[in-house]
Amino acid sequence: MEYIYFGIYFLIINIIGFVMMYSDKQKAKKDQYRTREKSFFVVSLLLGGIGTYIGMYKFRHKTRHNLFTIGIPVMIVINIVSIYFILTEGYLFYISNIIKTM
Repeated sequence: MEYIYFGIYFLIINIIGFVMMYSDKQKAKKDQYRTREKSFFVVSLLLGGIGTYIGMYKFRHKTRHNLFTIGIPVMIVINIVSIYFILTEGYLFYISNIIKTM
C-alpha cells in the first residue's frame, strides 16, 4: 500500500514541476512577476526533477542557463538514488510508520 502512496506523490510532484515551468514561461512572455529559481530546485529535490526537466525542454524555458541545464539533471540523479534507497532498503516502510504515529 505504501508503494501506491509513493507513486501518487511522485506523479503529483512531477506534474507540479512541469506546470511550474509552463507557468513561469507564460509569465516571462507577459513580463510579469516570475517564479523564483530556488522554487524549481526545491520541487526537483523533492523528487520532481523529471517533470521539471521535461517542462524545461517542452516549453524551451531556462534551457540557456547552465544552472538549470546542469542542476536539474543532477537533481534527477539524486532523485534516482533516493528512490532506490526508499524502495529497496525499507525506508518507505519506516517513513510510513512515522507518518502513522503523527
